[in-house]
Amino acid sequence: MSTLTGPRAAPRSGQTKSLVILLHGYGADGNDLFGLSGPLAERLPDTAFRSPNAPERCRVSPMAYQWFPISWLDGSAESEMAAGFRRSAAILDTYITEAMAEEGVGPEATALLGFSQGTMMSLQVAPRRAEALAALIGFSGRLQDGGKLKAEAVSRPPVLLIHGDQDEMIPVAALAEARSGLAEAGFDVQTHISRGAGHGIAPDGLGLALGFLTEHLGASPE
Repeated sequence: MSTLTGPRAAPRSGQTKSLVILLHGYGADGNDLFGLSGPLAERLPDTAFRSPNAPERCRVSPMAYQWFPISWLDGSAESEMAAGFRRSAAILDTYITEAMAEEGVGPEATALLGFSQGTMMSLQVAPRRAEALAALIGFSGRLQDGGKLKAEAVSRPPVLLIHGDQDEMIPVAALAEARSGLAEAGFDVQTHISRGAGHGIAPDGLGLALGFLTEHLGASPE
């Protein structure tokens, strides 16, 4: 059983036909991305939104959470980063399965939207699940263990990656690296660079994410 908890928004229509799981970044919590559920729900009225807290307390911000430690921010060893990454991937995988069961939807009606570390976790977990999720959207992240993806991927959901060209935390070059690794592994990948945006979610990127979710979750484009 997964130990992850966080806010949930019921579908505005009262009927759950799809699920979007929002995955926050380092030093934040589930509430950080949960605010996106409001504007997204306007076009996705049959969608439930969940935004779990990562499983570990953040070392540099104890009131917040992390999916794994970051050595250049908190002084952790590289081995701790790798172990935390693997541990959280397993926890998130279990959470996705349980969330789908609780909402009564299948993988074809479930999407992940991640930011920074949340993007990294999404790109690690989703391709290694037996059945493809409906969509994967990643903001301001990178592809970890990209060299292993081609051999380890068992499902290939459509992917949209978005990055700010002024990102001060994860350079925009990570977008091209992720696109290359995913494409080599057989993924359908779309990318977008938000001009003038830093390490965050710009309005143009959010609009593209909404369109991508609308397309792949079968919602009305109106």
